[in-house]
Amino acid sequence: MKFNELQLIEPLQKAVAHLNYEEASPIQSQAIPPLLEGKDLLGCAKTGTGKTAAFALPILQKLYLREEADKYPRTIKALILAPTRELAIQINETFSSLNPYVNLKSAAIYGGVRQGQQVTAIERGIDVLIATPGRLWDLHEQGLLDLHHVEYFVLDEADRMLDMGFICDIRKIMKLIPSKRQTMLFSATLPDEIQHLVNEILHDPVRIMISSGHMTVEKIQQSLYYVDKLNKTKLLIRLLDDPRIYNAIVFVRTKRNADTLCKKLNKAKITAEAIHGDKSQNSRVRALQNFKDNKARILVATDIAARGIDIDDLTHVINFDLPEQAENYVHRIGRTARAGASGEAITFCCYQEKDLLKEVERFIHQSIPVVENPYYPMEDLSQPVKKEKKAPKKTPASPRNRRPSKSSKRR
Repeated sequence: MKFNELQLIEPLQKAVAHLNYEEASPIQSQAIPPLLEGKDLLGCAKTGTGKTAAFALPILQKLYLREEADKYPRTIKALILAPTRELAIQINETFSSLNPYVNLKSAAIYGGVRQGQQVTAIERGIDVLIATPGRLWDLHEQGLLDLHHVEYFVLDEADRMLDMGFICDIRKIMKLIPSKRQTMLFSATLPDEIQHLVNEILHDPVRIMISSGHMTVEKIQQSLYYVDKLNKTKLLIRLLDDPRIYNAIVFVRTKRNADTLCKKLNKAKITAEAIHGDKSQNSRVRALQNFKDNKARILVATDIAARGIDIDDLTHVINFDLPEQAENYVHRIGRTARAGASGEAITFCCYQEKDLLKEVERFIHQSIPVVENPYYPMEDLSQPVKKEKKAPKKTPASPRNRRPSKSSKRR
């Protein structure tokens, strides 16, 4: 279905056309009509499916169509909860990109930075607030938030909220907003506790299920290189000689690996930034902005960046390390091939990761095509790499332990 068939008002049609959106994704074409009708919605969809625009467009349209007198003074009429700072920022960017012709104000609040600018934005008046649970509750406790006018409530990536221990905070926040509202809940998976939450906060919802494990990877060209663990960095640098890899997010398993690999790439004259949980919020935002502005060609990231980061025209995702959880493979490679574009995902696998590879291929219901590695191959996948034993260095004996010579004995 095309966007011009979705009964969007002219200002939003202009914004969509300006962004070169033509064909609505399945979650958008199925969610926008019932949301415009005011129904609650449960959307089961993975990252990269366009769900942010699926709830942003109806919210902006319904707020715009209110009587002019209702718009001022500006009060928080829509609240979107997101599990991470990166996702909150990305959602706010989506609202801003769709907003030029409707003149509504949005702001994102999140922890890890000083609250001054966020509080100032709220005091000046906003219509849409995007927030992480911790910072939202903190500002409420300080008496700096008024949520009594919320009419639209979105809970995004609810399963991630559960993983991060935010469900109790969400239930507390629910008590701060009016019970009469339109509620939207989005989640990639539906474990039992999320099902209970759905029953608590949604009223007779429309249910949209777009959640097959292989759906997100259909438009992504995948390839697999078998390589010894010690040669991964050399292989990566060799592959980055290819100018077709215009930019890439390189996923590693640990924070230390992210910093180490970033240093090695920069030493090889490949501009790179690292992003992980030990970085301050300011440094993470700066690294991400440098990558978006093409000041850095490579973003080295742990799985904290697998969700909620939206990079326009990202050509490649490289799994330097395979993820511990197979589902994260889909979240990772979903950073490319956004909004109907194509993309490429390259995966490295060493002997120690062969079981993780099996889990990934089982989850996506397909085998990843293997590329012959002429540069730094792994000799035998069935056997771990044997490190060559170095001969022990001979150290000169100390005078005390030195054997006496025959001549000295005679003496």
